Amino acid sequence: MKKKEDDLIRFISIAESHAAFGLPKPQHPLISLVHFNESNPFNTDMAPIYNVLDFYKITFITKNAGKLKYGQEYYDFDEGSMLFLAPNQLAGTTEYNRNTHAYILLIHPDFFLGYPLAQKIKQYDYFSYAVNEALHLSDQEKEIILSVYTSMDQELNSRVDEFSQEVMVAHIELLLSYVNRFYKRQFITRRAVNNDILQKTEALIDAYFNNRQSVYEGVPTVQYLSDKLNVSPGYLSDLLRSLIGQSAQQYIHLKLVEKAKEKLSTTNLSISEIAYELGFEHSQSFSRLFKMKTGITPVQFRTAF
Repeated sequence: MKKKEDDLIRFISIAESHAAFGLPKPQHPLISLVHFNESNPFNTDMAPIYNVLDFYKITFITKNAGKLKYGQEYYDFDEGSMLFLAPNQLAGTTEYNRNTHAYILLIHPDFFLGYPLAQKIKQYDYFSYAVNEALHLSDQEKEIILSVYTSMDQELNSRVDEFSQEVMVAHIELLLSYVNRFYKRQFITRRAVNNDILQKTEALIDAYFNNRQSVYEGVPTVQYLSDKLNVSPGYLSDLLRSLIGQSAQQYIHLKLVEKAKEKLSTTNLSISEIAYELGFEHSQSFSRLFKMKTGITPVQFRTAF
């Protein structure tokens, strides 16, 4: 017999998700906002452990009395935590208890059709962060987010008119702008931890080249680094950008150029041999990157040196 843990269900519509959790049908087919509390507790008995959504999911935990289970792991989601999920991402069911209150906002991408937010929302990397990289709000930030959710709740439960969608899109854009600001603050306030990640990132790249992994596995990738550091690629890029003003990919390129300069100035290896040792399949790709980052070709650098 198939165990419940093995279930994987794709929810195409928000209405299907509501039905799975024993909720009434949403008032709007493309957007819903559910407030879980003592009188409306979260029901996991009917829901699959793993699911894929065709819509955005934004969770705001307003009160929590302990660890919450997400998938097969337990995490410390304090009150004021926020979690984000983009369409087509695999998600585990979050288990709340009766002492946990949360707002869950579900938005189908079609709700944004005709609005700039349809494209802008794809630029927010926190929708691809891992669940353990949740946003943890300060008391003041919680009040701000709560006010936005309250306004959205009132709008969704008021009489629908020709301005309803425009107003809701504006509320969602405001919410995401606040989240973007608060994540930047979180990177700053957790600078000690983040500096440790930066040091580990540098050590990983140095070891990658020193152990000649680049010869066998090619140029190091953001995915390789994030896997080693147990963070998502988007979170790593945003973290590095907050610390050194460069994304993870830009930082890899910086380290590549540093290694290239070292080899160009201390060895007699040809340009093709250096490119090969750094993991490039074609020397032209290496030369193009080097010139883009330094303004001169590898040959010009060696000659000038």
